Amino acid sequence: MRDPGQTSQQDTTHFGFEDVPVAEKSGRVRDVFSSVADSYDLMNDLMSMGVHRVWKSVFVSMVARRPDLRVLDVAGGTGDIAFRIHNTARPGTRITICDINPDMLAVGRRRAVDRGILGRDDAIGWVCGDAQAVPAPDSSFDVYTIAFGMRNVTDIPAALAEARRVLRPGGQFLCLEFSQVVLPLLDRIYDRYSFSVLPWLGRRVARDEDAYRYLAESIRRFPGQDEYAEMIRAAGLDRVRVRNLSGGIAAIHSARRV
Repeated sequence: MRDPGQTSQQDTTHFGFEDVPVAEKSGRVRDVFSSVADSYDLMNDLMSMGVHRVWKSVFVSMVARRPDLRVLDVAGGTGDIAFRIHNTARPGTRITICDINPDMLAVGRRRAVDRGILGRDDAIGWVCGDAQAVPAPDSSFDVYTIAFGMRNVTDIPAALAEARRVLRPGGQFLCLEFSQVVLPLLDRIYDRYSFSVLPWLGRRVARDEDAYRYLAESIRRFPGQDEYAEMIRAAGLDRVRVRNLSGGIAAIHSARRV
């Protein structure tokens, strides 16, 4: 397991458009999501006008299905991806949700209770942990999923190395993340929307304009499709594929551990 204190050879990293000390980023990200945890899923619907549900359906449809599957869903605190996988899982499937933020995990547990999942069986487990130092043994999962979480990680190569470490040989890596728009004109419309509507919604609904300004900025700082694919390969994952969604507003990167 990688020491979360180990970072790339740099003293600062980005927090949105701001440069901050490496040691501060995870705490600031944690504060952002603690602030918006209770309104997080509602905001996803409002910000994307419901399109995020389509993206997630496509994403989850790519998850392998077989009995006794072991799935790790990283940065999945509210349970949105895990519940979708659970709904169509084969017998014996076990899903572990790992999130660095206890408030997001608390929201997820409440949602699981509302759905009658929590307490009914042990199909879904909850762990508070860092994507850069996953609290799990080597080669312990068949599938690693992360949706809209990788851009918040301080050291992306470290998180990708952890993904490879916890996957069994042949295991499946799936990442859904905001990406770079590839359609002319849509990129300018999307930029205008991101930096005007998102902070406004954050102020009116989540009572935190800064959190959603950070969201827009963090999307712009995340590597583009090809660059991120190369980072996945550099981490030792193979058969990397990219699937753009909505003209590249989001993208799914898939790979295998060999």
